[in-house]
Parts: sequence; structure tokens; C-alpha cells
Amino acid sequence: MLFDMDGTLFDSEPLWDIAIEELAAEYGAVLAAEVRLAMVGRSVPESMILFHDGIGQPWRDAKTSSDWIYDRVAVLFATDLVWRPGARELLTEVRAAGIPAALVTSTNRRVVEIALDTLGRNTFDAVVCGDEVAFTKPHPDPYLRAAKLLGVEPADCLAIEDSPTGAASALAAGTRVIAVPHAVSVDPAPGLTVLPTLAGVTLAHLATLR
Repeated sequence: MLFDMDGTLFDSEPLWDIAIEELAAEYGAVLAAEVRLAMVGRSVPESMILFHDGIGQPWRDAKTSSDWIYDRVAVLFATDLVWRPGARELLTEVRAAGIPAALVTSTNRRVVEIALDTLGRNTFDAVVCGDEVAFTKPHPDPYLRAAKLLGVEPADCLAIEDSPTGAASALAAGTRVIAVPHAVSVDPAPGLTVLPTLAGVTLAHLATLR
């Protein structure tokens, strides 16, 4: 099984909101809510373009801004991570059943290492971070890499995502996908099942979904 992190396992988008809003204020601007929503699930370069355009400062350096945001989020992740409903219970069942599992996230390794203190360092057999692939979501590369690290075929994998960008990445890699929308809605598609929550979702339940 392949798990996204932000918005899927953790209700962490509000922590990214804090960092992004604080940086906008640092730049003397305010970011519109619709621009922030458009950033969800995007790669860092795409997000920084949206961010800088959204505050009317397209000349800003993407690396400077993304480094600032990651520095702030790293602090918040160390103390303020909150599980999404049902996520911890499902991960516990997956681990107990001995099912190979990977974390597949667009977040960089530095912040993911902090998150792993909460997730549990033995929870995943593989971890794929956004700064470790040539192309991040919605490109299939992250999920293809995860399947390869687990030694399984993508078609034999089930990915759990929360955003259209992440779901598109997993579908493009050839996996089946469960979408549990959080910040933004996800439209049904072939190979994709939309659930309102992971609360009460078990492996037996997932086995019935096609």
C-alpha cells in the first residue's frame, strides 16, 4: 500500500497555511484563499509560481521562499502534527498484517524525517520524498519509484491520496487509488474510489473496493 502524507495521514495543511501566510505577511502581502487551495498537492516550483504571482511579486526567488516555508513548517511539524481520522488505525492494521507499505509525498526529506517521529520509523518499508524524484506529483514518477522500492508492480498497489494532483500521479503510475478529499475535492475516475473519511476503514473494507 502507498500512502500520501499531507492531508491524507496528517491534517497538516493548516500548518503549511501558517507558514505560507506568515511569509506573505513578511513580504507585505496577503495570499488569497483560492490561490492557497490551488497550491495543494503541487510541486514546490509550481507552488512558488502560484504563491509569488498570487501576492503580486513574481520576481521573488523560488528557492528563498520555499526554504523559508520549509524552515517554518519543520518547527511546526515537530510539535503540532494531528492525525486524520482513521489514518493511524489503518496504518497499524497494515503493519500488523505485514503488507508492504510506502510513504509517497511531495514534501522534502528534511521535513518528512520530522514527520517520521510521529508516523513511526518502522511503519514504512520505503519512503519517497519530493526532493528525491526527477518529477513530482502529478507525474507518475513518485509512485513508480515507490512500487519499485517495494519490489511490486504498480497494478498490484493501492494508493491513498487526498488531492487531485496526488490521485492523478498514482493513477498515471497504474495503481488503484482511494481518494479521501480534505482541502479540495477529488472527482471520481476509472480506477479511483472516493471515500469521505478513513474512519472505520479496514483492510477487509478496502478489499471490497474496485
